[in-house]
Amino acid sequence: MALLCVNVDHIATIRQARRAQEPDPVQAAMLAELAGASGITCHLREDRRHIQDRDVELLRRLVKTKLNLEMAVTEEMIRIAIALKPDMATLVPERREELTTEGGLDVRGHLDAVTRTVRTLQGEGIAVSLFIDPDPEQVSDSARAGAELVELHTGMYAEAGDRKALQNEMARLIGATMQARELGLRVNAGHGLNYRNVGPVATIPEVEELNIGHSVIARAALVGVERAVREMLVAMDSKGAGCGVRGAG
Repeated sequence: MALLCVNVDHIATIRQARRAQEPDPVQAAMLAELAGASGITCHLREDRRHIQDRDVELLRRLVKTKLNLEMAVTEEMIRIAIALKPDMATLVPERREELTTEGGLDVRGHLDAVTRTVRTLQGEGIAVSLFIDPDPEQVSDSARAGAELVELHTGMYAEAGDRKALQNEMARLIGATMQARELGLRVNAGHGLNYRNVGPVATIPEVEELNIGHSVIARAALVGVERAVREMLVAMDSKGAGCGVRGAG
């Protein structure tokens, strides 16, 4: 079964709504680790709408499992990543007007810039993952760029409106996973996953970990971080019966 990395961005979203000091995403990360999370993810955006520079500095010092920094392919973020030395950097697309990341990174359209960034970060001892749609061209170009991992964007799967669409999206995820593995890439997945839909993706054997934020933090607002993380781990182990495709268990 895949491991769980908890994205603590939306703890910071609540804090920044009042420009206050709480709730603290660093404290949330510590609680998530205590509850069984295998890693912590945060996205330091250009506009600093949620996670702040001080947050990532404290997370780097205090996270005991693994820190995954989501970042845009910009000179500023490259400098920050080199100084911070996260365990992993995930390159993501970023637009100021979006509410959340709306799709995967266009590796094919920015192959030179992505390749340079991958090489620069790897030269600093940072593992690099590319957040991409489950598309054959993007998978192959991720390998060309020299990344070690890809994180498959599960948004279309999460938004599937009926059983047929769900099966089609699961098939895309499985196909992209198998292609990535054949090219020597390790595979993670995330975006839009929740307690109801996570099971099938979690049981794709080659998917190593899932990055989940909003659903866990929304649940944590009602029951607390530790319980929310433990409940997600249970949901990930539920096999997601009924999807009718490999990985549904």
